[in-house]
Amino acid sequence: MLRENLNDLIALVAVAEERSFTRAAARLAVSQSALSHTIRALEARLGVRLLTRTTRSVAPTDAGERLLRSIAPAFSEIDASLTALTDLREKPAGTFRITAGQHAVDTILWPALAKLLPAYPDIRVEISVDAALTDIVAERFDAGIRLGEQVAADMIAVRVGPDARMAVVGAPSYFAKRPPPLTPRDLTGHACINLRLPSYGGNYAWEFERDGHPLRVRVDGQLTFNWPQQCLTAAADGLGLACMLEGHALEALASGRVVRVLADWCPPFPGYHLYYPSRRQQSPAFALIVEALRYRGPLDEKR
Repeated sequence: MLRENLNDLIALVAVAEERSFTRAAARLAVSQSALSHTIRALEARLGVRLLTRTTRSVAPTDAGERLLRSIAPAFSEIDASLTALTDLREKPAGTFRITAGQHAVDTILWPALAKLLPAYPDIRVEISVDAALTDIVAERFDAGIRLGEQVAADMIAVRVGPDARMAVVGAPSYFAKRPPPLTPRDLTGHACINLRLPSYGGNYAWEFERDGHPLRVRVDGQLTFNWPQQCLTAAADGLGLACMLEGHALEALASGRVVRVLADWCPPFPGYHLYYPSRRQQSPAFALIVEALRYRGPLDEKR
């Protein structure tokens, strides 16, 4: 491959990831006009339009998406190989890009990094907070943190948190007006607060299990949010029942702002896991972060 073709592909990946010629130009340390000329020349040589440009954003065309799916993982692998050369350094160094949801960042990722990073000033960490199930290969992240059941089978997964549980909660004022549900099917008679998740492609169906039998319930109500904290706030204000990870509701439960129902229908399931591609070469910096995040159980936490 000619060197200029490789540089053009690097430029294409940058624009596609940044969704902006301005941000991509700053990332590549070139002018915006030079970057636009590079992309136009690449499209002319290939004979296809790779990017759709509007006044507000830039997005890949179908042909662009097909090309990016092929080349982005290869560039990620090259970056990983170069990063692995930090084995030759005395101190671990390099940039680590990770995607995680807000709750995982607050309870798992940040507490570990706050202890680790002061001792390793040459390690840089970029954190992307996102509720969606990001394709870490296509988006060129080094790793992600998600619940164990959400991690793809072709990824290496490292447990970084304890088992999780779901919790259905409502305010005492809400239950003063109607009896609590005794089974998930009783939820059809209650005002429920929906949670819309990008990874589900719509509203989250509340998941329950008892005696090994799973049950999913589609609930209805006046309110829908895309973030669990807002669901909790609405539930605490007496506007309905909300279902979320137990960790989101612990403080509200402890203070009595909400009470829990259907607890016997919410068994534990695998909690947060760090995941990354199996072909990912571990640099010293990467290995340090993985070990800092690794969950070692309640006995180790007490030491």
